[in-house]
Amino acid sequence: MYLKKNKSGKRIHLLIVDGYYDKETKRVRTVTVKTLGYLDELQKQYPDPLVHFQTEVDEMNRQKAIDSIPAAIKFNKHERLVKDSSLRKNIGYAALSRLYHDLKLPIFFNNISRRWESQYSINSIMRLLVFSRILDPASKMQTYNHKEMYIDKTDFTLADIYRCLSQVIQVKSELTAHLHKSMNEEFGRTGDVVYYDVTNFYFEIDEQDELRRRGVSKEHRPDPIIQMGLLTDSQGIPITFDTFPGNTLDCQTYLPLFKQVRGDFTLGRIIIVADKGLNTADNIAHCILSGNGYVLAQKIRNSNQDLQDFVLDPKGYRTLDDGFKIKSRLYPRTLNVTDICGKKQKVNVDEKQVIFYSPDYAKKAKFERSELAAKARDLVANPSKYQKATAYGAAKYVKNLVFDEKSGEILIASSKPILDEAKLIEEELLDGYYAIVTSEWKKTDEDILDIYRGLWQIEDAFRICKGDLQARPIYLSRPERINAHLMVCFISLVISRLLVRALDNQFSISRIASSLARASGSHMGQNWYVFDHTDEVTKAIHEKMGIDLGRKYMTRGDIRSLIGDTKK
Repeated sequence: MYLKKNKSGKRIHLLIVDGYYDKETKRVRTVTVKTLGYLDELQKQYPDPLVHFQTEVDEMNRQKAIDSIPAAIKFNKHERLVKDSSLRKNIGYAALSRLYHDLKLPIFFNNISRRWESQYSINSIMRLLVFSRILDPASKMQTYNHKEMYIDKTDFTLADIYRCLSQVIQVKSELTAHLHKSMNEEFGRTGDVVYYDVTNFYFEIDEQDELRRRGVSKEHRPDPIIQMGLLTDSQGIPITFDTFPGNTLDCQTYLPLFKQVRGDFTLGRIIIVADKGLNTADNIAHCILSGNGYVLAQKIRNSNQDLQDFVLDPKGYRTLDDGFKIKSRLYPRTLNVTDICGKKQKVNVDEKQVIFYSPDYAKKAKFERSELAAKARDLVANPSKYQKATAYGAAKYVKNLVFDEKSGEILIASSKPILDEAKLIEEELLDGYYAIVTSEWKKTDEDILDIYRGLWQIEDAFRICKGDLQARPIYLSRPERINAHLMVCFISLVISRLLVRALDNQFSISRIASSLARASGSHMGQNWYVFDHTDEVTKAIHEKMGIDLGRKYMTRGDIRSLIGDTKK
């Protein structure tokens, strides 16, 4: 390696480069090891940059010479594979280990182990479940069978994993509070805006139980589901979560979770951002009476006529870019809410309504309705083809539609189903319009819109949870173990989000996880492993996190040192 000086006009650009002989071209080639910057800029930091970096190059060459000392490995060409032996070791999880320890999770779980006098290490089990959920999501049995891919100790049984799940969910509130504190101390969680949304997870079972109930499925499936409410900060990092029986309405999940937040967290005054499913009088009143604020989507269709008239009135709109329009009005109102005794009382709120129109939203709505309208016309023409489940979406555009309560089949009584043309025309008038209601009436319309648009991050969190982390299907039946599984997914989601942020949002978690899973080595003999994967992700982890995943040859001791350094 040597210090290279490239002239760029009147300036000199310094680089550290390495030369090697290319056997294919039979020429000496160079590769840039490190870009240092322009000499005139570096002179502001160092008395003599050339001397400083030449010393650095000399040290790198000295270390390279030490590392390149040949190691003699003897092979027996007749040696055979041993059944169930683990010849592959993953080192990619070092990046996850760094964040796992930055969040002080080993301290938390080891303290719990001591408190309960556990016969197994809760930290070892949770570490395996979290890392595998990100790198190789699978059932608990398959995760256990693959545990030897990690260098860390895994001296526990499969039965211990199930016992741990039953126990560890008892400290869910303590865990989320601990993570929130660690986020504040280690990562500087800031901001007074939090996002809340609800999703559900289905189970391919017929019988319902206390937790797994039939309800409004996000995927329109008839299977029993459970509800999960998730709260994130403005950067999409999860704060806490809770689970509810599948027949719980979205709006009914808000109060239980936020009562828990008020008891376990110190968030100060917050602005709660959520979709229209959470927009109820009781939820809004709770926000106001607890000293918080809200930015909530408001349905326009099927709302009061006054709001629809205001939306369709062209007066007051300001046109922004590409046909985007926005306007607002102050709209104080009185809410009839239910108090803790079950009685109705009135709560006055100072509210602002922000209305915007997006041509893109309008095109999207028209396209989606055209598909449903076509389905509705087919339903009218061929009702025997459909049942209640398969008629979903199109049924609202059909009159005289009656379903059999047991079979879900369409009953053709004296009056046949007919298309509701008036409904189609009425909905088309409101295409592209969107309404937001907020307590933050002093903020500008654009500020409110920006706050609301951040809701995509929590939707993306659900996508990661269901897709990349494969939170479903859940191969568990006991309620406490189902909840513990979702707690593992929650921790995995926190670490995944932090990892994306640590790499400056250059890569998706899917790409990062795929790269880290491939960062594995095969045992050659005499404690030596050979590694065969590197890409932009592993290079970025080296640059941003200081974790070198690019070495081709490592001993078992080297792997232990690499992982051990992430625990400091």
